[in-house]
Amino acid sequence: MKDSNFLKENNARHFWHPMTSPAFSRANPPKIITGSHGVYIRDIDGHEAVDAVGGLWNVNLGYSCAPVKAAIAAQLDTLPYYSTFRGTTNDAVIELSYELARFFEPDGLSRAFFTSGGSDSVETALKLARQYHKLRGEPGRIKFLSLKKGYHGTHFAAASVNGNANFRAAYEPLMPGCYHIPAPYTYRNPFNESDPARLAQLCAAALEDEIAFQGASTIAAFIMEPILGAGGVIPPHPTFLPMVRDICDRHGILLITDEVITAYGRTGAWSGARLWGVKPDMMCTAKAITNGFFPFGAVMIGAKVVEAFEKDETGTIGHGYTYSGHPVGAAAALACLAETERLNVVDNAAARGTQLYEGCKALMARHDLIGDVRGGHGLMTAIELVSDRATKRPAGGDVTTIVQEAAYQAGAMVRVSGPHVILSPSLILSKAEAAIILSALEAGLTAAEAAA
Repeated sequence: MKDSNFLKENNARHFWHPMTSPAFSRANPPKIITGSHGVYIRDIDGHEAVDAVGGLWNVNLGYSCAPVKAAIAAQLDTLPYYSTFRGTTNDAVIELSYELARFFEPDGLSRAFFTSGGSDSVETALKLARQYHKLRGEPGRIKFLSLKKGYHGTHFAAASVNGNANFRAAYEPLMPGCYHIPAPYTYRNPFNESDPARLAQLCAAALEDEIAFQGASTIAAFIMEPILGAGGVIPPHPTFLPMVRDICDRHGILLITDEVITAYGRTGAWSGARLWGVKPDMMCTAKAITNGFFPFGAVMIGAKVVEAFEKDETGTIGHGYTYSGHPVGAAAALACLAETERLNVVDNAAARGTQLYEGCKALMARHDLIGDVRGGHGLMTAIELVSDRATKRPAGGDVTTIVQEAAYQAGAMVRVSGPHVILSPSLILSKAEAAIILSALEAGLTAAEAAA
């Protein structure tokens, strides 16, 4: 490995970073992370911080999860790669498919299609949804509905169902036939409705209205995150997803839950669908499936889709990735699933999530920069920064940058997205480590207020 001077000199010079401007990265070189242990990361200058981002929502078991590392090493020694395209498979992926069917049985999901990550999983689910309707003799069902503020990845189809212009505008025109309804976002919504239960009803009615306008016979699927993540941690009222499930059933529309973030315990339940008591037709997963140690994902598939594809050989899937069912990824996922269940991380996610949520509410009482705090369902918490509480005017980027940098220097890496500061730490986070995050956030808010 090159020395630190070489790394600093070449930082952001020879590759473009995702989700930022290359010019910004050159002018503001990103932090060089060189080490990790437990829930801590260490930069090139030796500064350590609690990783309140959890990698990128994916390092649920922390950075020192020995069983997953051992499984990867062992698989590399036996079968480092082989294709799962027609005619061949591998032992690890057979075992993983069995274990995932067991794990997701309460969600009504019994089959897996393996991918290389979250965007791949969304792309797969959307394609399978269209093919499902063709197999059933309804080829006109090609459209997709989703939520404004929702995030579903970066591929063209995934970006097309995204509900945030930041991920769309530079790449338009995107895939036709994708339409969006208002999200159940209590703090900001077009209905000016502050009651979450009433807002859920209004958003469900907007879904019904869009279906009527488009024509139910033209719609393949509705896709949503059970809790909107990148859009600012927006949990719907508990009645919303059950209403969506009923609407989709009445109109013959598939329901896809995008659980790239929410599956495997982050919400304080084993899946976001389970949190709200709903069984989807397909579920997109990735991220925590391998604890972030290997690029991997899985689309889990429910009974009616299974029936359409498996009743005869007309259900040929003309879709797949070179790394679908990669044996090293499958081995990592098996070890990760076993450790996730052994540690019963849902209980700690719920407890520490409550601690962070209540702690952020206490910060709101002391800092006028905070306009809203959202969370309360596992380790998914966000604070929305405003320059004026009365008008809800979002805080500028300089404010969030100050909060992020000061919090990091005070001991916690947090993520900023627009005016939101998002917390998604590992599910093994301790009470003391959660307190460090809250203390660091206080330092960040204080620094931003002093600079105003």
